[in-house]
Amino acid sequence: MTSPMDESYAAVDLGSNSFHMIVANLVDGHLQVIDRLKEMVRLASGLNDQQELSEESTQQALECLQRFGQRIKEIPHVNVRAVGTNTLREARNGHIFLSQAHHALGHPIEIIAGREEARLIYSGVAHSLYDEDSQRLVIDIGGGSTELIIGRRFDTYCTESLYMGCVNVGQRFFEDGKIKAKRMRKAMLFAMQELESLETTYKKVGWDRALGSSGTILAIRDVVQTQGWCDAGITAAALQKLLEALLTIGDSALIDFAGLPERRKPVFASGVAILSGIFEALNLDRIDVSEGALREGLLYDLIGRVHNEDIRDQTMMALSQRYNVDIDQADRVRATAEHLFHQVKTDWELNEKADLKLLVWGALIHEIGLSVAHNQYHRHGAYLTANSDLAGFSRQDQTKLAMLVRSHRRKFPLEEFALINNTQKISVTRLCILLRLAVVLHRSRSSRDLPEIRISVNKNRINLDFPSGWLDDHPLTLVDLSTEQDFLNAADVKLVFD
Repeated sequence: MTSPMDESYAAVDLGSNSFHMIVANLVDGHLQVIDRLKEMVRLASGLNDQQELSEESTQQALECLQRFGQRIKEIPHVNVRAVGTNTLREARNGHIFLSQAHHALGHPIEIIAGREEARLIYSGVAHSLYDEDSQRLVIDIGGGSTELIIGRRFDTYCTESLYMGCVNVGQRFFEDGKIKAKRMRKAMLFAMQELESLETTYKKVGWDRALGSSGTILAIRDVVQTQGWCDAGITAAALQKLLEALLTIGDSALIDFAGLPERRKPVFASGVAILSGIFEALNLDRIDVSEGALREGLLYDLIGRVHNEDIRDQTMMALSQRYNVDIDQADRVRATAEHLFHQVKTDWELNEKADLKLLVWGALIHEIGLSVAHNQYHRHGAYLTANSDLAGFSRQDQTKLAMLVRSHRRKFPLEEFALINNTQKISVTRLCILLRLAVVLHRSRSSRDLPEIRISVNKNRINLDFPSGWLDDHPLTLVDLSTEQDFLNAADVKLVFD
């Protein structure tokens, strides 16, 4: 019997300024938001000069996540996704925090790259609008980064993430809270300098409508409209009046705009400076404001995964095409890897959905390094996989996928598995072995079907059973399997075949 919670979903966004959580039900194919939680944690303020999170900021973040975790404890794990953004990308001790955060929330935290953050933000904005035709510029000012995206409908044409946010810009130009004209202009010029490399490209691509999202822009919208400086969105004239008002006030502690939360005040001036710089650099007259943002995009992405509309499948296909992968060979390897997987999944405790997807993607792109050079192509492929902007993938998933590509041939690089979380190391190692075996069995690149091959496993012992006489009739495959036997033996894995 299906539980009422089975169609409930939750997305958690560990931003540099605020932590957000959205809980929704999927009703007749439509999302019905039933809860939103937000706490201003200002995680970025906890980074010291060594880019390490302080104990105080870590504790505050964990307490917030415990509260979030209590709210979603009845929702199935597969229906929850949590991501960290700029501050957790930068934190040198982030791995320690991630372990603690997993325990506090009850779910793992994925770190996403800046462009992936931009893609999800755009998705959240696009799903919150009914405008299907206009080309949009979307601006999202966070605590540690600012994302700018151009897209139409649900497709993006330009995605950028810049290292400037209301927290780090505030620390740089308004650390003591004083708001002076020189500081404000320097902060604006800093923002314009960050935009300099993309300004020409974005103007050339163009947009029909500019939109802002996130807490910073929503707060600015609320203030300028409450003050009566504009009726809708944020206009350049209203933003200028706000800037002048801040200079007159002169101190963040003295800001007293109606409706502006107390905890927003220390980073408000820096947010205004960044938005003013964007307006000036991109010659904006006004922007409208969207309620949708990263967490909504995350929610729609998650639902797509659960219902087999996974953006990552498209990403892998696009990557294989970009590097001219031999699709026929990749498909042969994939089919055999899948066949082996289904025989060992129970004994090796592999996940039918997540682990199988990773194996299929690894088979699809295992030869992308050939586009660089044949020599050491598995290393080239691993580098491309780990360092490309891959829509839909977290850093952790890219690391695991890169390990499959890296490990599909030659010496088994056990020492490099230190990059992978201990709880996932065993499953990734086993997926690598399955991919290696599939690659060996198709080394001839022949289009002829393989015979029925049975595989059984007992921890680190693998038995391959071929039809009687088949290996005698295929001596090269026998030699390849013997070589693979030696490689796996060095990794403390015993391969037996007959």
